Amino acid sequence: MSTSSPSDAESSPGAPVTPRDPGAEEKVCAVCGDRATGYHFHVMSCEGCKGFFRRSVLKGVRFSCPLERRCPVTKAKRRQCQACRFQKCLDTGMRKDMIMSEEALRRRRALRGQRRPEQPGGLTAEQQELIAVLIAAHHRTFDSSFSQFEHYWPAVRLYVPSPRPESPAEAGAPVASLPPACLDEDVLPDVFSMLPHFADLSTFMIQQVINFAKEIPAFRTLPIDDQISLLKGATLEICQVQFNTVFNAETNAWECGQHCYTIQDGALAGFQQIYLEPLLKFHISLKKLGLHEAEYVLLQAMLLFSPDNAGITQRDFIDQFQEKVALTLKSYIDHQHPMPEGRFLYAKLLLLVTELQTLKVENTRQILHIQDLSSMTPLLSEIIS
Repeated sequence: MSTSSPSDAESSPGAPVTPRDPGAEEKVCAVCGDRATGYHFHVMSCEGCKGFFRRSVLKGVRFSCPLERRCPVTKAKRRQCQACRFQKCLDTGMRKDMIMSEEALRRRRALRGQRRPEQPGGLTAEQQELIAVLIAAHHRTFDSSFSQFEHYWPAVRLYVPSPRPESPAEAGAPVASLPPACLDEDVLPDVFSMLPHFADLSTFMIQQVINFAKEIPAFRTLPIDDQISLLKGATLEICQVQFNTVFNAETNAWECGQHCYTIQDGALAGFQQIYLEPLLKFHISLKKLGLHEAEYVLLQAMLLFSPDNAGITQRDFIDQFQEKVALTLKSYIDHQHPMPEGRFLYAKLLLLVTELQTLKVENTRQILHIQDLSSMTPLLSEIIS
């Protein structure tokens, strides 16, 4: 039961009331110190401060303080000075860009109302909220057009000669082993010509995964050592899941805005076929499942929150959160993929996760054996250390 007074009821309409667990640690609002109901606009806060911040931003009100913005903001005094309360909301990290307009809220409520009769056994409110948080984190951190991938060594490709016997006229002629869309750059006689570019691409994608993790409230509550352990354990796997979203199964190419990559590029960066062939097979298989955006982000979160990583201290919390993510993923699949499309889809996805973990082991082994790669990308070196 909330400790807020009736006059302070600033929660949004229809906000769910969560029963208190007597054994659970009580969360405190970062703005006023009242009992928090969860993360709102990027900050652990109460329903009162959540509603106040949202209304203030939507109305565009400019507050003024008679005491030079030195008023205390507590549960008892938070209504005395709106200027100081609003400023403290900003100081604690509340983000204006996360506020939905009234029209957007109405559309979302109407959509939920339409879906509810059709899905009596559908997702719970908590599961819907989890998916919304993960999708928002994904949108803020993953650049599917790769427009922010700006500072990099150019991709220089050497065509791999065909193993078939060549006539004297063909001797020394390059073999066009890459799609025409990808052949717009100079070709130099260097078997590791793609290595510098691959190092820059790896750094860019790893940084996106780190930013994605930091946007998840449950991840931010963990001790820094646990955060590092989770990232070291899952970053390479999450990179592949994100990379699959831009994979074209018809051309077997990864289409990243103005950049286009094929499995041959991996060979030109120094990787061996024992890794590259299963990698291509994995991406083809994952793409064939036809996953929705929600399923991609849930899969990333399930990989991130692995309690099996070494050095974890909050193992029970991580295990419980991973279980929550896995159950949400299964529920989503059950209700969004009707039979026969959805038959065994969750089981197939788990099998691919096992394949991905095997690929990570071989990927790490080959990275460690590619000369100069670790020195080119210290961030990658730190992840696999």
